[in-house]
Amino acid sequence: MGQNPTIKKVLVIGSGPIVIGQAAEFDYSGTQAVKSLIEQGIEVVLVNSNPATIMTDKETAHKVYIEPLTTEFLLKIIHKEKPDGLLPTLGGQTALNLAVKLEEGGHLKRLGVQLLGCRIDTIQKAEDRKLFKELMQELGEPVPESRIVTTLEESLDFAKKIGYPLIVRPAFTLGGTGGGIALNEAELVIITNSGIAASPIGQCLIERSIAGFKEIEYEVIRDSRDNCIIVCNMENFDPVGVHTGDSIVVAPSQTLSDKEYQLLRSSALKIIRALKIEGGCNVQYAMDPHSFQYYVIEVNPRVSRSSALASKATGYPIAKIAAKIAIGMTLDEILNPVTKKTYACFEPALDYVVFKIPRWPFDKFVNANRRLGTQM
Repeated sequence: MGQNPTIKKVLVIGSGPIVIGQAAEFDYSGTQAVKSLIEQGIEVVLVNSNPATIMTDKETAHKVYIEPLTTEFLLKIIHKEKPDGLLPTLGGQTALNLAVKLEEGGHLKRLGVQLLGCRIDTIQKAEDRKLFKELMQELGEPVPESRIVTTLEESLDFAKKIGYPLIVRPAFTLGGTGGGIALNEAELVIITNSGIAASPIGQCLIERSIAGFKEIEYEVIRDSRDNCIIVCNMENFDPVGVHTGDSIVVAPSQTLSDKEYQLLRSSALKIIRALKIEGGCNVQYAMDPHSFQYYVIEVNPRVSRSSALASKATGYPIAKIAAKIAIGMTLDEILNPVTKKTYACFEPALDYVVFKIPRWPFDKFVNANRRLGTQM
């Protein structure tokens, strides 16, 4: 298929300031991707509000803007630079939310800018809890019993029907912000109000708690020809109920049988194909330790914290490959920059184990809550 000849200039959105849930891994991925685009002869314009990153070094991109990450400033930059494409999948949740606002406002179509990496309906289906649940039901993929709520009354009504504990998951948020596990009505009131306030669309998913299940992640890549590979699967040492960013994670998974591994692998490939993502994607599962029952927890249609871990664990440069896919190249055309012999369509094989262990800077956040939950 080859590189899209209409894409000569790309605007890349960075992830902004380092906050809990969105830190150096996005700088690592973004820098990789920018270099990858330049290799293909693409002129890269980068916008980020955080000057303390490698990504914003003048040598990284052709043009660097250190400006607030708002639609107003992005529109000014688009008017000035006139890029052919916008790549939001490397800047975490911040960049995805900005891309949604620009597309919904009709700005990208009006200015003739292509959205690269994933379509707007893909972002909405993955991030909007209602649309995601509907898609999983269409695919026959199991999700926990749940309800989409926009008010506290709806949340309390659902709790009366199925009881406690319940997990609250706000839509379009980062690191589980605003969410948590409610063991009783008093906790549900606090967490629901917090979740609705944190969600840009004022929406939460209230679901039956599956805390205690194994939490498994699959890192998947797909191109425009529907070629898909599993880069890596990872197992959280801590069960469902502890955010994956706060959990010890091991790659590859250590306690799955072959049947369980293949079951989740097939599911992850089915989901990325249904979402039509072109690039990297992270799919999270809850697996019953006593049966073959599993549930899909969520999908991140972008390069994520887990992508950085999978890249380092396998040596497969996910962000570099995802950037080349975004401009039209396919997995069988991209030479793996690490091996320099094989192509990106080969799945990495691990004959070793990699651990990620979180570090909490309580020296800086002395009064921080030390209880682990679904929010980082």
